Amino acid sequence: MASLSMAPVSIFKQGADEEKAETARLSSFVGAIAIGDLVKSTLGPKGMDKILLGGGRESSVTVTNDGATILKAIGVDNPAAKVLVDMSKVQDDEVGDGTTSVTVLAAELLREAELLIAKKIHPQIIISGWRKATQAAREALKEAAVDHGNDQVKFEEDLLNIARTTLSSKLLTHHKDHFAKLAVEAVLRLKGSGNLEAIHVIKKLGGSLTDSYLDEGFLLDKKIGVNQPKRLENANILIANTGMDTDKIKIFGSRVRVDSTAKVAEIELAEKEKMKEKVERILKHGINCFINRQLIYNYPEQLFAAAGVMAIEHADFVGVERLALVTGGEITSTFDHPELVKLGHCKLIEEVMIGEDTLIHFSGVAMGEACTIVLRGATQQILDEAERSLHDALCVLAQTVKETRTVYGGGCSEMLMAKVVTDVANRTPGKEAVAMESFAKALRMLPTIIADNAGYDSADLVAQLRAAHQENKNTFGLNMNEGTIGDMAELGITESFQVKRQVLLSAAEAAEMILRVDDIIKAAPRKRVPDHHPC
Repeated sequence: MASLSMAPVSIFKQGADEEKAETARLSSFVGAIAIGDLVKSTLGPKGMDKILLGGGRESSVTVTNDGATILKAIGVDNPAAKVLVDMSKVQDDEVGDGTTSVTVLAAELLREAELLIAKKIHPQIIISGWRKATQAAREALKEAAVDHGNDQVKFEEDLLNIARTTLSSKLLTHHKDHFAKLAVEAVLRLKGSGNLEAIHVIKKLGGSLTDSYLDEGFLLDKKIGVNQPKRLENANILIANTGMDTDKIKIFGSRVRVDSTAKVAEIELAEKEKMKEKVERILKHGINCFINRQLIYNYPEQLFAAAGVMAIEHADFVGVERLALVTGGEITSTFDHPELVKLGHCKLIEEVMIGEDTLIHFSGVAMGEACTIVLRGATQQILDEAERSLHDALCVLAQTVKETRTVYGGGCSEMLMAKVVTDVANRTPGKEAVAMESFAKALRMLPTIIADNAGYDSADLVAQLRAAHQENKNTFGLNMNEGTIGDMAELGITESFQVKRQVLLSAAEAAEMILRVDDIIKAAPRKRVPDHHPC
C-alpha cells in the first residue's frame, strides 16, 4: 500500500484562504475588540465626538458620537467586526439608542473570553456559563424595573428623565431640558401610536440650538406658485406624483418632420391642449390645493392660478409621503375617476418665514398628532448631529410609551446585574462559574469606561459603587457631574427598560456567535476578465 504524503492537501480554489482553530479565533477576537475600542471613548455623558470624513470629491464631514453612525461610516473587512457593526445597526433600528453600549459590552465579553480560552477552557463551557449569566441578569433587570404606566404625572416625569438621560451623552447635553420637553411633547401627541413618521424634523441654518421649537401641524419646505392664493382655509388637497408636461412620443429615436413653421405651432397647440385637458381633469376633483412631486411647468401653473387653486410643485418624495399620511389623503397618478380618489384635508395653509426661508405651513391636519420640530443651529454639522440626537430620544420615548417600565442609568443597572450574576456564579459548581464571573466583569466594565471617559478615577468609583450595591443600595450609580456615586432615583437618571434589555441580549448573542467560530474561509476573489464586447 502506497504511503500517504504528509504534504497538506488544499481543497479550495486557488486564491481562497482559510484560517483554522486558534488563528481564526484570535482573528475574530482582535477584530471585535478593535471595534469596541473604537467607539468606547464616546460612551457616557462625558464621551468624546469623532469626525468622519467621507470619500469622493465632496468629502463630507460628519461630527458625531452616535455608535451606529460611526460604525455605519467605516468600511470593515474583519468578519467578526462586521457582526458587531450589524448588531449596532439592529439596536438602532429596534430601539434607537444604546448602540455604543451594545458594541462595547460585546467587545468586553470577547476580551474576557480570550483570557478564558488562554486558560484552556472550552468555548462551549464559556457559552453555557454566559447563557446562565444572561438569564440571571435579565431576571434581575426585570425585578429592578419600575412601572409608572398607570400614573400619568409620574410617567411624564419618567419620560422627561429618560429624554434628558438619552440626550446627556449627545451634542444637545447643554440644552437637554429644552429638547427633552420638545421630544416628550411630540411623542405624547402621538397618543401611544408610536408612529414617528408623523413627527417631521426640519433643519434650518441660523440662530442657535435653543431657538429650535415644536410646531403643531406640518411644514413643507417649498414655495407656492406664481399668482396663486398664498393662504387657504378648509383646504381640499390632491397629492399627486404625475408628469405635468405633455406625454412625449415614447418610441426611441423617432422624429417628427414638418414642412412649415405653422405645423410646429400646431404641434405646440396640440401639446397645450393635452396639458389643459389634464388640468381640467384634476380640477374636476373639487380641490383648492394641488401638490405634485414632479414639476408643474408654467402653462398648467397659469391654469391653476386662473382657477384659484394653490399649486405646489416638486415636493420631495418623503415630504409627499408624510403629507399624505398626516392629511389623510392618498398619492394619485391618474385622474379619470375622481370618486375613487381620497383627498387630503386641513383647516389652513399659509406661508411662514423661518430665518431667511419661506415655508408652507399646514395646520389643523386630519391626523391631529402630526407635528414638526424645527431645528436651528450655526453649522450644518451641528444640525445633522442635533437631528441624530433628537431621533434617538424620540425612538426611545416611543418605545417607552409602549413598554412603560423604566430602570436607573449611570451604571446602576449594570452593577445590579453584575452583582446578581456573581451571586449565582458563587453557587454554581464547575468551570461554568468562571465564565459567569467573566460575564459579571464585562458588565462592570461599562461603568468603568463611563468614569474613564469623564477623566475620573474609575477604579475608585467602581469599587465604591460595588460596595454600595453589596449594601443593597440598588439605586446607586455614577454621578458624572460631581465625580462621585449617588442615588439615581434622586438625580432622575432613568433609562428605558426596553433599551437596557436589548443591549444585554444583543451583546450576549453576538459575543456567543463570534465565540463559536473555529474556522474562517474566504472565497477566492473573482478574476477580472477584459471586456472584449463593449456596448
